[in-house]
Formats: sequence, C-alpha cells, structure tokens
Amino acid sequence: MDFIIQAIVSGTLMGSIYGLAALGLTLIFGVIKVINFAHGSCLMVGMYAAYWVVMLTGVNPYLALIVVVPLLFFFGYFLQDIVIKPVLEAQSDVREPTEVIIVTSGVWYILDNITLMIFGAEYRVVQTSITGKAFEIGEIIVSTPKLYGLIATVIVSVALVWFLKYTKMGKAIRAASLDREAASLMGINQYRVYNIAFGIGTAIMGVVGCVLIPFYYVFPTVGVIFDVKCFIIVVLGGLGSIPGALLGGVIIGLIESIGAQFMTSTWTELIVYLVFLAVLFVKPAGLFGEKRDW
Repeated sequence: MDFIIQAIVSGTLMGSIYGLAALGLTLIFGVIKVINFAHGSCLMVGMYAAYWVVMLTGVNPYLALIVVVPLLFFFGYFLQDIVIKPVLEAQSDVREPTEVIIVTSGVWYILDNITLMIFGAEYRVVQTSITGKAFEIGEIIVSTPKLYGLIATVIVSVALVWFLKYTKMGKAIRAASLDREAASLMGINQYRVYNIAFGIGTAIMGVVGCVLIPFYYVFPTVGVIFDVKCFIIVVLGGLGSIPGALLGGVIIGLIESIGAQFMTSTWTELIVYLVFLAVLFVKPAGLFGEKRDW
C-alpha cells in the first residue's frame, strides 16, 4: 500500500508542474483563441535561460526567476507583436485564424533548431543545493525540488486569478477573451491585450523552466515532451479554464506515476490518451469547459 501512496504523492507533485506549464497555454488560447504550437519551445527557451543564469552567476535557480520571468515575458510579448499579430490583422474577420497554427509551428522549428546549432544536442543538468534532495514523511519520500514546483504552481495560479479579477488590465483581458469586437468598441486595444496575455503565458513557462532545472535535463527538444502534455491537459481540463489546466495536469501526473508501478511507460502513455478520449466522449468541452462559440 505504501508504494501506491508514494506514487500518488509523486504524481501529484509532477502533475502540478504539468498543470503550471499548461496554465500559460490555456491563458493564451482563452484570450487570443489561437493554438500556440511553439508553447513547448518557449519552455525550452525558459529552461536554457535559467540554466545559463545559474551557470554564469551561481545563483539559486529560484532566484533566477528575477531574470528569467521578465525575459520570457518580453520574448512572448514581441513574439506575439511581431510574428502573430500580422496574421491576426490580416484575418481580423476570422474567429480562429488557422494560419497561426502554421506560423507557431514555424516558430517551434526555428527555435528548436537555432538552439541545436548554438548549444548542440547534449543533455545538460544543473547541480544545485537541492538537486536530489528529499525528505521523509513516515515511509513516504517527498522530492524537495518537486515540492517547490507545487508551491510555485499554487503561487502563480493565485496571482494569475487575482490579476485577472482585480486589475484593470486583467479585466481587459477577460473582456477581450469573451468578445473581442465588443471589447474593441469599449476602447480596449485588443492587440495590446493579446501581446500582454501572450507575454504572461510565456513568462509562466519561464517559471516552469526555473522549477524544472534542479531535477530535469535541458536539451533543444525538451519542449516537445511538455508541448504534447500541455495540449492534452488544456483540452482535458477545458479550453481556457485555469482550474481545468491544474486538475488536468494532476490527472496526467497521477496516471504516469501510478501506471509506472504496474506497466511500462509505453502503456502508461496509452492510458493517458484513452482517459483523454473518454473524457472528451462524455464531456466534449472538457472537465471545466463551457460550450462556447469559439
């Protein structure tokens, strides 16, 4: 029985980090209504940024947040403004411009291959004061870096909800997500809102990058692994739903952790997809999704 409890604890901790990564994607989709296939590559950029800040300065990876989060925010802000905005303007009469999928896919390949050319294909790891650290609660072992990841998820989620509910820009983002035309008529600059929302979604990947590097390898295609999971989590939890993204992340984490006790990783991945399809069959909008004219 102890090994099941251990798997639940480990799965919940890792699942919370999955949920945090999906949080940025669900924010971007909820506001801009576009599918960002470069989301995983943004995580990769965040991980490399955190890696080099730690390696060059020797600071704690969580202190690297001070540099990495603003850097990723502006990276996302200008990525939306320079690359995605022209497509949205060209198809302003289209609710969900499919050309953005092609554009973000191109950004994904460009970022991954530029990183591969500059840094090579080798896997990099950061040795920090908490790398490999854990503590025991009875017979249960809790990974310290993953626990910090759970704490980061809670802090970021609460801060994001507060920002969206109680700040002027947050209310503008919510208004644009509900009806972009009506928001524009009320004086809201929708493209500025899109830039900020995309920047915030990308900045969250900077947080995830800093959380991951104490225990996860950094390499040019690391984003692909998380990209697929994020899409599953966002659709599973409900497009644009913050609670859905967090719960979906925990569900995926639990399936991977508990399933690993009884079967190979290949079968575990299969179960993830089966659960994903089963939920969509019963509730097509996702666990917390609402029927909307997307």
